[in-house]
Amino acid sequence: MQQKTVNAVIVNAAHDVRCESREIEWNAQQVLVKVERGGICGSDIHYFQHGRAGMSVLKAPMILGHEFVGIIEQVPENSDLKVGQRVAINPSQPCQLCALCQEGKQNLCRSMRFMGSAQFFPHVNGGFAQYVAVNPVQCVPYSDGADAKVMAFAEPLAVCIHAVRQAGDLTGKRVLVTGAGPIGCLVIAAALASGATEVVATDISERCRQLAINMGVSAALDPRDEQQIERWAENGGSFDVCFEASGAGAAVASLVAFTRPGGIIVQLGMGAAEVNYPIGPLLVKEIQLRGSFRFTSEFTTAVRWLEQGKINPLPLLSAEMPMQDAALALELAADKERAAKVQLVF
Repeated sequence: MQQKTVNAVIVNAAHDVRCESREIEWNAQQVLVKVERGGICGSDIHYFQHGRAGMSVLKAPMILGHEFVGIIEQVPENSDLKVGQRVAINPSQPCQLCALCQEGKQNLCRSMRFMGSAQFFPHVNGGFAQYVAVNPVQCVPYSDGADAKVMAFAEPLAVCIHAVRQAGDLTGKRVLVTGAGPIGCLVIAAALASGATEVVATDISERCRQLAINMGVSAALDPRDEQQIERWAENGGSFDVCFEASGAGAAVASLVAFTRPGGIIVQLGMGAAEVNYPIGPLLVKEIQLRGSFRFTSEFTTAVRWLEQGKINPLPLLSAEMPMQDAALALELAADKERAAKVQLVF
């Protein structure tokens, strides 16, 4: 077992995030990666603001971060990976033994150890550190010519590609995306890249609506504009597929009216604990409601799409800040009127 002292972004409790020294250790079967940069996610913000993310509650200090890229510093013997390779790190660590994993549904593994998560105790440290030790299978190499600030979007893009695949073939389809934060905007890009003919977005934030336009939508509307929105419910609904990326209760409930008979709703936004849902219209229109959670093989797909320039996520990059300013970066990332995606530089 080898050890190294590194600086890392540690969340100790709500509103207590510091850049501190920590000992990391790794064994001969692991890869040591020098982290270049990482994107702040909604779950990082929740740990910072509330000391928890959903049902995952902090019980001890934890290194944040699961959207990050770096350069390989050390590899196991006889590995296909090479020192100096640039890699995106898949933060998923499924058990690979349970029935769900055996069925290829590793994202649903009940024993998933996801980096930067307090779901289990001891917590699983994340990648917001100068160095991190990971398993070789978590490393997806990419070319030196690709920009690290682009490649750091691999994890959230993988979430969105998985959601698009949950909807099936989008070729020629008319699509609605509710919620134009980073996830909603990457869903927009993934849907367009997957053949959608038209994508429309809604968000209560004017800034987010502009981001959606920058990502390629044909229209971005305020859902409080009832006169415009009600038109989507005419003649049974206007959209073949709807992606709900906000988690807002009103948005979740509204999509049944906007979806055409026989259409599909994909729910990937979290937030609303309870929703007054229109079950009757869902049934009589034979709408399929599908959940979407994390990703499986889509992580590698996301790396390739970004590497090849199939999607440009940079309109979403609002700021780049040094790891020493992690608390300020988290505050900025939490303010949706000022920022979309904030990246830490290590």
